[in-house]
Amino acid sequence: MKLIETRVVVHFPGFEPLDGAAHRARYERSAKQSAAVWGYSVEVGAPTVGNDPLSFEVATGGGDAAPAAAGSPGWQTKSRIHMVDHDVLVSRLRSGNTLSQIIAGFRSCAQIMTDGGMRGYFRHAWRFGLFFLFPFLLTALAIALTAQIAILPYSLGLAPWHMLWSGPLAFCFFIFAFLPFSERFHTLHLFADWKMAVALGRMDRADFNNWLEDRAAAVRKALTEEADEYVISSHSMGSSVAAHVIGILLEREPEIFKGKRVVFATLGSAILQCALLSSATLLRARVGLIARCPQISWLDVQCLTDSINFYKVPVVAVAGHADAPAAKMILIRVKQMLTRERYHRIRRDQLRVHRQYVLGPDLKAPFDFTLMTSGPMPALVFASADEKRMPG
Repeated sequence: MKLIETRVVVHFPGFEPLDGAAHRARYERSAKQSAAVWGYSVEVGAPTVGNDPLSFEVATGGGDAAPAAAGSPGWQTKSRIHMVDHDVLVSRLRSGNTLSQIIAGFRSCAQIMTDGGMRGYFRHAWRFGLFFLFPFLLTALAIALTAQIAILPYSLGLAPWHMLWSGPLAFCFFIFAFLPFSERFHTLHLFADWKMAVALGRMDRADFNNWLEDRAAAVRKALTEEADEYVISSHSMGSSVAAHVIGILLEREPEIFKGKRVVFATLGSAILQCALLSSATLLRARVGLIARCPQISWLDVQCLTDSINFYKVPVVAVAGHADAPAAKMILIRVKQMLTRERYHRIRRDQLRVHRQYVLGPDLKAPFDFTLMTSGPMPALVFASADEKRMPG
């Protein structure tokens, strides 16, 4: 198998309050973990000045290039990573006071329900349906308790003036007890996540649509670089962003990938978070364009331990393209990537488990994000459990 010497990676991170520099720092930490586990050298370069989105070069080597990997054939791979973060959108969705964020969050909840999203979640991945409901049920319960505290004097048959203390007490409960407690579960952040899901499904916000157009132009430029392989990777909500951006390019230039080896890797299978909305006709159409592009090999990376993904769900068919080539499902196990101690420490934190797709490993495992995006083997080796992840 011919090793990869040069690679272009366009990565769309998930819904996190991190800019490109923060995602690059995370990538560097994860790459060093991977290199220590697999025994190769890695050097993550500084961000290229003036590039938008942020980009940087990753150089990996083994064998003669990395004495620690003695016994392996000498190899060197250079990958240019373009980090297409959407921190500007996250910040916009998280702006405003707490009350406005709560109201907007419940509005997005209602929109997803009326668009059939919740019904689709429970039909195809019931755990994802519970993930959708959780922050709204938690907040609704807190609002109900707050109201009960406020009207407690009335319930006890006390004089109305007693509400002079029950009202402030209810306010203090919500602000100083519930809100700090709810941040353990990132409740307001999840409210913003669902607002973005509605925006990417309905495509009815000009600011989002203009941003997608701008990102498409930037990605188009990145794809003009010469390379042995092009990897378009995305994580969680970033997969819906990626589908829109790549779909825009294919709509305008159907032959844009002609002569290129392209792998589209969606980590934490979550495109259906937006695509299951009845209003998401444009997103579903773009999913079909990607699936039918002959130059693109689609890998959909899923994990049973992760409740925030559509496990074993054929994303292309469910998006309405049963006649198109299906995305290759790659089923991974988080417990194979981490030490027993670390796995037991994080397994109950579903958001942390959901991030593991893009984080470094403790152990050699069938899936490694750094090797897929910066390693010497073609990214398609991850489609088969029998293929080696490293030379030698």
